Amino acid sequence: MRLEKPIGSMLLLWPTLWAVWIAGAGAPSVKVVVVFTLGVFAMRAAGCVINDFADRNIDGSVERTKGRPLATGALSAKQALALFAGLVFLSFLLVLTLNSLTFWLSFGGLFLAVLYPFTKRFTFLPQFFLGAAFAWAIPMAFAAETGSVPAVAWLLYTIKVIWTVAYDTQYAMCDREDDLKIGVKSTAILFGDADRHIIGFLQLLTLWGLWLLGKQLAFGLPWSFALFIAAGLFAYQQWLTKDRDPQACFKAFLNNQWVGFMLFLGILQQYAS
Repeated sequence: MRLEKPIGSMLLLWPTLWAVWIAGAGAPSVKVVVVFTLGVFAMRAAGCVINDFADRNIDGSVERTKGRPLATGALSAKQALALFAGLVFLSFLLVLTLNSLTFWLSFGGLFLAVLYPFTKRFTFLPQFFLGAAFAWAIPMAFAAETGSVPAVAWLLYTIKVIWTVAYDTQYAMCDREDDLKIGVKSTAILFGDADRHIIGFLQLLTLWGLWLLGKQLAFGLPWSFALFIAAGLFAYQQWLTKDRDPQACFKAFLNNQWVGFMLFLGILQQYAS
């Protein structure tokens, strides 16, 4: 479940909270905040489990993942599926406390969570599918808070997908050599020597989308300052990955949690001003 490695949960949590606060115009329902926070951790854990199930026969060939319990045989595939089912059931109980639109949207999130781990077999764009899965909490949050999914929700969804492709490509750069040997596909392999340039372009698209979001919501100085900090963090990530060292690429990936956090602070300050 990777509970000892919360980075994935935080990268999922911050954009979800962006959506919850924007949907609630700065004063979201306490129930919605609690349900989505718990749901993020439950579904991220479920995603890790189904990912390890899908990769159980290849993780042993990758340096970073060779110690995972399914790869070593410490746990069985049946145990993994049982745990996945339990986590999905917990998430199902959480979503039952919300309205019907959110309930029906949750099936889209489940579909994407199950689909993503298998996409690396047939496409060089598994990072796009991860983004689609990670961002699905955004329309769900708007549905839970407002009973609808307005255009601004889909703008935020698109921004999150683009950002995820950027940071998960950094993550994939850590495993590129192993993935090439075993035939696993990723955007890091697809982009090749242009990886840093394309990541930079995606980061610029993310910032542009966030600027458009702020303009649509009539955000002011606090949001502009948050975007400035995010731009600085993206520049730092570009510097970290300049030599494509796997450890440095992983550090750049980890740095994205601070991007999400700073943007959430910007939203909080915007509604408090």
